[in-house]
Amino acid sequence: MRIGELSSRSGVPVPTIKFYVREGLLPAGRLTSPNQASYDSGHERRLRLIRALLDVGGLSLAAIGDVLRVVEDPAQPVHKVLSAAAKRLTPSHEGEVGPELDDARDEVAELVERRGWRVEAHGPAGESLAGVIVALRRAGHGGFVELLDDYAAAAEPVARADLDYVGRRVAREELVESVVVGTVLGEAMFSALRRLAHVDASARAYDGDEGAGGRGSEGAVGPDGDAAGGPADEGAESARVPGADG
Repeated sequence: MRIGELSSRSGVPVPTIKFYVREGLLPAGRLTSPNQASYDSGHERRLRLIRALLDVGGLSLAAIGDVLRVVEDPAQPVHKVLSAAAKRLTPSHEGEVGPELDDARDEVAELVERRGWRVEAHGPAGESLAGVIVALRRAGHGGFVELLDDYAAAAEPVARADLDYVGRRVAREELVESVVVGTVLGEAMFSALRRLAHVDASARAYDGDEGAGGRGSEGAVGPDGDAAGGPADEGAESARVPGADG
């Protein structure tokens, strides 16, 4: 297809497509003449991936480039791809030091041991969790940390569902891309579902079942479930992976 058709099918403007090619994010089209190039479905798929990582994942172009290089490396096993993506998608807390953070790191390590997780407790995700624990305590909501095991228990089946989805892919490229997209968009989806569940839980606890499913039930806590979430939402927002800038 010509670049105009690629733009129409992907929803990405032609100048932006050309910019992605110059930046190495999108492979160049196959030259059919000195000033004409042909593109295929692979280019369209790559554009959709870039836009998802950029618009929903909130990644910088530099971070997207890092992730795409991992996607394109056939030597990388799937679990290594997931780990590499997590390093670029997880917020950094390198500026935080002191006994508070050390204590939080110990709590994360203890959680990992209790759950029997085969993961590095002091890796990027563990450091992010430690930063959230510190933030909760500084905000006066240290008691919320007592819910760590509840959150961990909820995260385990979600993680298994993520990997089950990845396992349905046959082609190497599709499998790896699903890992990267799932890491970013899965966070956004789970966050949205959690907010919906907050609204439902609040309605059932304070208003009963009357008006369930209608706009009235949301009015009890606001459209985003803020009142129901309270410190939980604040902690979740601090921990969200998609907000990383690489």
